[in-house]
Amino acid sequence: MVSSEYERRIAARFATFDQDGNGYIDREDFGTAAKALLAEFAVAARSDKGQALYAGAEAFWQGMAGIADRDGDQRITREEFVTGAVKRLRDNPERFAEIARPFLHAAIAVADTDGDGAATVADTARVLRVLGVDQAVAEAAAAGLDGDSDGRVGEAEIVPAFARYFTVPE
Repeated sequence: MVSSEYERRIAARFATFDQDGNGYIDREDFGTAAKALLAEFAVAARSDKGQALYAGAEAFWQGMAGIADRDGDQRITREEFVTGAVKRLRDNPERFAEIARPFLHAAIAVADTDGDGAATVADTARVLRVLGVDQAVAEAAAAGLDGDSDGRVGEAEIVPAFARYFTVPE
């Protein structure tokens, strides 16, 4: 893949995290994502699921900041994201999966309306839409996450896929 294509793909991944579009990723972006997911699924912030989602968002932020925030200003610029998060994690997607796991686990729980530990493909697409993914892409991605074609997406399917998406090779 040519460098410009790599840069384009990384920029798209950066934009996924930069929820408010201000040019950097910070703690508020993770809180904004959590708040939007709770609103979409009508889950109270003070509920167990809501508190778990906020705790997962904070853990995700702390993990990302620890890897990518090189100047310690509590913001991750696009350059820090590319040189820190992506390049450091490219060779170790399992590390990225572990950073993301608490948030993804909690997001699945919020979208899991019947309590069986998985979200429907449609609800997984809703999660992706809330996080800023285009509708058609969200639907295709959610369907692709259903590896066993049971109509459900669980943590075992989404965590490794998430890590692969964000740890793209050059």
